Amino acid sequence: MNAHLNAVAVNLLGTVEHPGLGDSPYRVDADGAPYVPVGDGGLVLGLELGDSVFALDGDHAAPGACLTHSDEAARHALVLYSCIGNGAEVRTGAAAGARGAVIGKRGEHGRVIVGFRASELARMRPGDQISVRTRGQGSRPAWLPAGVTMLNLDPDLLAALRISPAEATVSVSVRMVLPSKLAGNGLPGDGQDLRLGDLVAITDIDARYNMGYRRDWVSVGVTGHGSSPLPGHGPGITPILTGPRTLLAAREDRHDHAGLTAALLKLQ
Repeated sequence: MNAHLNAVAVNLLGTVEHPGLGDSPYRVDADGAPYVPVGDGGLVLGLELGDSVFALDGDHAAPGACLTHSDEAARHALVLYSCIGNGAEVRTGAAAGARGAVIGKRGEHGRVIVGFRASELARMRPGDQISVRTRGQGSRPAWLPAGVTMLNLDPDLLAALRISPAEATVSVSVRMVLPSKLAGNGLPGDGQDLRLGDLVAITDIDARYNMGYRRDWVSVGVTGHGSSPLPGHGPGITPILTGPRTLLAAREDRHDHAGLTAALLKLQ
């Protein structure tokens, strides 16, 4: 069953980014009002896995530290190789020795979101170096159908996230199943009870090489950051499974779904 789970691990280094602003500290929301994009990158405190993605007054806020790298090629490697559930360790600064785990990724120039205990995150600063033991890209459990692709996920999290074989298909529990028309620069807020760490399935989306429309397809991802006041923007997911809907069965569970939690990642 687990013959293909022993993926190669690679130790990489990232730096906690400092949030950046352009010529103006403001952005313009969907109603034309200016706002300051608090929470967009860097270190975000007071936000945890399990919190609502719509409750915080912030912009794409992620529950942890956003990592990047000053060298473009190294940043690409860091973002590509890192997988949800990979272990991380602070190597410099007041929180040196603290251990965390990758909880997602973000767009723009590429960021890796790493979760830590709240007390450890509070001691960290932009510029701190964090090593990530990347593992999982290219890994395929023996039972995974040939038409389904797994990506961005540490193989050890498969069972914990309720991803399992079901006859000739893959069964996965998600908070909700959404249509592809809601996917763009994020999922817009429409009163849905969506939380950080939730698994979400999006129909008619192929995420193997990019997020593109493909009829009768489904992609499953982990919600990694919160909503945004920007028009067309919203919470973002990191895809972990994609394939034809005949092979990838997403079971919607709006009441008992657990998803990615701090307890699961040992961040409590």
